[in-house]
Amino acid sequence: MLTMEANPKDFGTEPLPPIPAKRYFTIGEVSELCGVKPHVLRYWEQEFSQLKPVKRRGNRRYYQHHEVLLVRRIRELLYSQGFTISGARNRLGDSQGQDKSSATTLSPEVLREDLITIAEMLRV
Repeated sequence: MLTMEANPKDFGTEPLPPIPAKRYFTIGEVSELCGVKPHVLRYWEQEFSQLKPVKRRGNRRYYQHHEVLLVRRIRELLYSQGFTISGARNRLGDSQGQDKSSATTLSPEVLREDLITIAEMLRV
């Protein structure tokens, strides 16, 4: 019997929900907002040094708005554009020995999505 597995390139096609105007998001909320499972988020924390959610009581993770945007960017690079983990890390300017504060190159699609999210936050 054949089983159909999802092709990673199919993940970037559905629109993601808008990001609410909140200061912190739980891993479950980020999972829903970004369309990835919580275990994937925990793995990406190990692979991308910019992704550092605040850990509070009970080792619970709380993501800030910029980290939700970063997760969406990582998702786009991996699932839509076909980058490997190391390729996405390099694209984000996270290679070894490189300054973490360096600017990242964003595609027009990501910039548009970020602007829409900001506009929605301002309407509230």
